[in-house]
Amino acid sequence: MVDYVYFSFSNQNAMSLRLGDVAPNFKASTTEGEIDLYEYLGTGWGVLFSHPADFTPVCTTELGRTAQLKDEFARRNVKVLAVSVDPLDKHQSWVNDINETQSTTVNFPIIADQDRKVADLYDMIHPNASATATVRSLFIIGPDKLVKLIITYPASTGRNFVEVLRVIDSLQLTAGYQVATPADWQEGQDVIVVPAVSTEDAQKKFPKGLKVVKPYLRYTPQPNK
Repeated sequence: MVDYVYFSFSNQNAMSLRLGDVAPNFKASTTEGEIDLYEYLGTGWGVLFSHPADFTPVCTTELGRTAQLKDEFARRNVKVLAVSVDPLDKHQSWVNDINETQSTTVNFPIIADQDRKVADLYDMIHPNASATATVRSLFIIGPDKLVKLIITYPASTGRNFVEVLRVIDSLQLTAGYQVATPADWQEGQDVIVVPAVSTEDAQKKFPKGLKVVKPYLRYTPQPNK
């Protein structure tokens, strides 16, 4: 169990999160009321992703796509929340546009980060790209509140949320079964036994079978299928 970790915002410009770091907790106003990040995520997984600004075309499609994938995120015990440096009243109006143009219903919080506290906390402002707007950063946070994945896109490129789901599947397999996933892996395909598990132990641990290509490259059917 990880204790709550709160950071002051006085020196955040010098801070950069890395994989395995504790995801900083925060409290913020959102389109669904005040939230505390850790309380919102509970014991599940989380996706926190930023947007350069409201009423922008690429962001509109991204938030719509995320809403459309609600059941897929829920099936994986994942909660999502977005952040933009615009104020709450603009968020509420923007949500109406997203629902209309993307034929969906936005059903997750959008953080109003007008003072850029969350953006600075998660190093979402990249001055060489924009001194005021967030880049398209996405963080996957595990139940242990550690950062499991960081993806950063330029403002012009929309994210692939099917890929985000694929990565979550991989991370959850690693957490539960001591396996990794090969290049271009898709759910249902064979996975790789991690090097920390000996071949002898792997033969006992994975009763569906073990294919040893090299001592360090061993495949087994996806264990939770």
